[in-house]
Order: sequence, then C-alpha cells, then structure tokens
Amino acid sequence: MNIIEINDIYAAELDVFARLSEAQLYRYYEPEPGIILVETAYVILRALEAGYEPLSMLVETSRMEVEAGPVFDKIRELWGDQKLEEIPVYTAERELVMDLTGYNLVRGLWMTLRRKKQETIEDFCKGKNRIALLYDVVNPTNVGAIIRSAAALGMEGALLTHSTVDPLNRRSARVSMGSVFQLPWTKASRQVSEGDALIRMLQKSGYKTVAMALTEDSTSIDNDNIREKERLAVVLGTEGTGLPEEVIKACDYRVMIPMYNGVDSLNVAAASAISFWELSKKERDRI
Repeated sequence: MNIIEINDIYAAELDVFARLSEAQLYRYYEPEPGIILVETAYVILRALEAGYEPLSMLVETSRMEVEAGPVFDKIRELWGDQKLEEIPVYTAERELVMDLTGYNLVRGLWMTLRRKKQETIEDFCKGKNRIALLYDVVNPTNVGAIIRSAAALGMEGALLTHSTVDPLNRRSARVSMGSVFQLPWTKASRQVSEGDALIRMLQKSGYKTVAMALTEDSTSIDNDNIREKERLAVVLGTEGTGLPEEVIKACDYRVMIPMYNGVDSLNVAAASAISFWELSKKERDRI
C-alpha cells in the first residue's frame, strides 16, 4: 500500500481534504465530473459499492486498522490489488490531522472519489413510479435526511432543481448514511428548474404531481385516491418559505399532514418521511 506520513500540512496534495471548497471539488476535473470528499468508513463503503472510483485517503494513524481496514478490503475486492497500491493514503497522528483540517475528523477517515456523470431527466424517470422532487432545498442536512428517508420508505429516486444542495456534499452524504450512493438521483439544469417547467415535464412523462403545501384546497396525506395513481412525484419545497405559488398551482394535487396542538408545519425532512411512507403504500402493496 502507498502509505504516506504527513510531514507538511500545507502540501498541495492535501488541499482536497482541507482547503478546497465544495464548488472547487466539483470543478476539479472540469469539464469532466469532479471529485467528492466522503467521511466515515460506513459512508465510504457505500460509495465504493456504488462504483465510485477511489482516489486518495486521509486517515488518523490510530484508525488505520479498525476503521480503514474494511475500506482497504473493499477496494481490493472491487478494484484489485493494483488499485489499492496506487491510492495515496495520507496518515498522521490525531493532533496533526486536526491542525490540517481545522476540526476533528469524523472517526478520523476521509476519502476522495471521482464523480459520475449525471443521468438526463428522461433516463432518470424510466421505470420509476415513485419519485421525490426537491425544489430549491438548500440545507445539506435536510437534503441528506430526505434522501435517506426516500431510500428507506419506498421512493425510487430523487430529482433536484438546480439550486438544491448537491447530495454528494460532504454533510449531505454523511447525514444520509450513504443513501445518496444507493438511491438514484439527478439534477435539472438551471433553465429547466425555472418556474413550473419541471412540473410540466414530469406530467408529460405520466406522473401525477403532489405538492406538499398548506393551501385551502389541500387534502390529507392519507388519500387513497392519490395513492392509487401509478406514477407519483412528491414535490417538496425549501426550508421556511416552502414551494413557490406557481409550482403549487401547477401540481395535480396539494396535500398536507394533519397537525395538532397549534403546530402548523414540520421540518421538510420530517414531512418528507411521512409523505413518502403514506404515498408509497399502494406501490408497496403491488410489490
């Protein structure tokens, strides 16, 4: 293995772990897909299993055997011994790694991996009956939690507007517990994300669109008439302001989660879990 002890925390090859922004990582190989930075052994293993190519690692010395060992084994299993020998594995004691990153690493293990090219919306929609549409959800924690719920509760994919946070953002991937590597997803272009264009596109593809919104004509989420539709797209809005009015109006249905004790709404991640479970019941029954 290509284990390299860190002596200079300002070495250029360590920039990807500490000094490059998410945007810079995204453009690392421009115009080809860039790289992602993933932390914790569990999430890294999900990325490797999904076919993301490993590029380099940063490991606290004390984590080499217990945390990094299974990752090395997975690389050897999927990519072979030669790949394992090629990947630089930077290592140092905990205090030096903290100096490099500026904060305590999550379980002392990070990996950079090459991105994959995204699917077109048309290809993404093929064969999927239940999808989520994240409309300008800008909090990475919420994006990770929504995708984790979607993967666990019967949804078959997630479509994101251009302004929605990248699911492969370091925090989103960690919060999702690696689900961002298991659930199919793709992002729309800036142009397609404007106004109600995505809603119209999904409707032309045969989806009934369901806006999670509090309006005068909203129906309860446990609606059998909606559940029985063959293809559903559940539309979720950004934190605080929710969905734009034109998007709500363009959707086929508007649904809400009944509330008690004067509470008017839930966090979008919590609301997504309830909506996915309720609206995928008929689909689960068919399976």
